[in-house]
Amino acid sequence: MDPIPAPYVPPPSEAPRKEIVDLRLSDPLRWLLLGGRDLVAARGISIFYGVCFWGMALLLGAVFRNKPEYVMSIASGCLLVGPFLAMGVYEISRQRESGRAIDLGASLTCWNTHWRSMGLLVLVLLVLELLWGRASLVVFAVFFNTGMPSTTGVIKVIFNPENWDFLAVYLLIGGVFAGLVFATSVVSIPMILDRDTDAISAAITSLQVVFGNVAVMLLWGLMITALVAVALIPWGLGLLFIGPWLGHASWHAYRGCVRWLDQDATAAAS
Repeated sequence: MDPIPAPYVPPPSEAPRKEIVDLRLSDPLRWLLLGGRDLVAARGISIFYGVCFWGMALLLGAVFRNKPEYVMSIASGCLLVGPFLAMGVYEISRQRESGRAIDLGASLTCWNTHWRSMGLLVLVLLVLELLWGRASLVVFAVFFNTGMPSTTGVIKVIFNPENWDFLAVYLLIGGVFAGLVFATSVVSIPMILDRDTDAISAAITSLQVVFGNVAVMLLWGLMITALVAVALIPWGLGLLFIGPWLGHASWHAYRGCVRWLDQDATAAAS
């Protein structure tokens, strides 16, 4: 009689183990402080990225004022370029954290070894943005069956007390999609840069961070929104500084939210 084979036991995973950190409400302020230090230390390169962010904002504003029908197309283009620029800012903070010399060239090309993961993640964000735009058009169609308001008409509609029900629904739909984009990307891009992980794992980790620290991440999202709103006045000039500042702070947010156990073991051994 043949012996009964031993049950199959899979080998231990060689994938790096991570731990989602329990955050405190004071952590976003710490991320901003660390990001500010990076901004000052690498102010020349940071302002270069700030100019890029400002240029995208100016382009969007010009299109909205003159050809509003093309806003979604330009916004989609910015969504394709923006994450790669943000990764460059993260790379500057990573260089400083690891003690390496700050190198603009390396930050501009840091995505080239991660382009597959970045491409898939950007595709997911682009789909969410397109769905967001479609949902917005549906809201307009439901409330304004006489046609889409003009660019100036949209402003009047928003501030018309008779249309507050429209504004409430519009902001609710926009908030849901903005939350999805934020939850999917808040730590995924720096994680791809840091660990060369795939887009799905990075996005799942980002969602775990958000749903594991809802109050802190909601505060972080509100702080980002408020700073971006301030940066847009006047003429978006604040983006020259606030854009890269938030980029540096987002790197430290990732480092503060996700702890890699293999790094801790290596540090303890040394």
